[in-house]
Amino acid sequence: MTARETPVVYLDHAATTPMAPAAVEAMTAHLLEVGNASSLHASGRRARRVVEESRETIAQALDCRPGEVVFTSGGTEADNLALKGAFWARQAADVGRTRILATAVEHHAVLDPLHWLETQEGADVELLPVDGSGRLDLDAARDAIERDPGSVAVLSVMWANNEVGTLQPVAEVVELAARHGIPVHTDAVQAVGAVPVSFARSGVDALSLTAHKLGGPYGV
Repeated sequence: MTARETPVVYLDHAATTPMAPAAVEAMTAHLLEVGNASSLHASGRRARRVVEESRETIAQALDCRPGEVVFTSGGTEADNLALKGAFWARQAADVGRTRILATAVEHHAVLDPLHWLETQEGADVELLPVDGSGRLDLDAARDAIERDPGSVAVLSVMWANNEVGTLQPVAEVVELAARHGIPVHTDAVQAVGAVPVSFARSGVDALSLTAHKLGGPYGV
C-alpha cells in the first residue's frame, strides 16, 4: 500500500470538519444555478428564495428571527463585524464609551479586531482573567463593569473555548451586563453543534458561528 493509498484518519475537527454528505448534496444542487439574488428577474428571484429559505432554516436552528441572521464569509469576519460594529455604534451614541471588555482566552478572531480597535480607534481594551480551568472570573468581570459602567462599549465572551473546551458562564455575564445596558457579543463558533445554543434564550446581542465547524460548507 502506498502513502497515497493509506487511509487517513482526520482528528482535527476543532479546526474544521469535513462537509457532511447532506451539505455536499445541498450545495451541489445549487452550484449550477444562475442568478443574482439582488436581481428582479426570474433567475434572481429564485436565487433570493434559496437565500431567504436558508436564512429561515438557520434562524429556526438557532432560535432567532430570520432578520437577525447575517451571512459572512466565516467566523473571523463575523467577529470583526460584530465587535467593530458594536463599538462604532456605541461611540456614535456616546463618545465616552471607549472600553471593551473580553476574556483573556478569546480566539484571535476576537483578540485581533480588539487590538485593531485599540491601536486605530482609541478603544481601551481590558482582558478579564480566568481561573485554572479557563473559566471567566465573574467577580473580576463585575468589578471591571462597576468601576465605570458608562464607559463600557461592549463585552465579549466566547461560549466555548477552542483549545480546552471550557464553557463560559454566558448567562451570568449577560445578567451582569444587562444591569448597565451593555451589549454582549459571544463567539460561539466552537459551541454550535456541540452544545445547545439558543440566541433568544441566551440574551446576547450578537453571536458568531461558522458552518465549517459543524459539517457545513467553507466560507459561510
